[in-house]
Amino acid sequence: MSGRRWARPGDEPTGTRPADPAALEAEARTIVLRQLGMRARTREQLAARLLDRGIPEVVATRVLDRFEEVGLVDDSAYAEMLVRTQRESRGLSRRALAREMRSHGVADETAAAALEDVSREDEEATALALARRKAAATRDLERPVRERRIAAMLGRKGYGVDVVVRVTRRVLDED
Repeated sequence: MSGRRWARPGDEPTGTRPADPAALEAEARTIVLRQLGMRARTREQLAARLLDRGIPEVVATRVLDRFEEVGLVDDSAYAEMLVRTQRESRGLSRRALAREMRSHGVADETAAAALEDVSREDEEATALALARRKAAATRDLERPVRERRIAAMLGRKGYGVDVVVRVTRRVLDED
């Protein structure tokens, strides 16, 4: 962590924090807006940040409730965005996406709703595209080595054994 932790107004250590509830709310709003200005965040991430900054829980809850009311904090939209971007950029499976959302503080019900749009066919198509890229990169290797590398890569992306075996065999048979 850099030495500039308290570099902005409103970022003072807890010992110098005002006791006025209105001032605390204003400070909490500033922190939340600054965090959202950098990137989208879940309510849980924002709450943790506020508590780290010494904002009392009751104030943090009140501020975050208001941000949810006006639509600036929306875990459902965050979950949908996370599913879309992580599938496109990293090719993650449904299981890995659920784990990723859980680590970001998205509730299981919200995560399940965001994953409804990802069908088994979509998941297998993504796995197939990833496996084809890996197969192309390993053409100069023997088949058992290629199988292990493709299977390991798909496993790290969260794909189940049935998908890994089926996709790996298909890609190598095509090749």
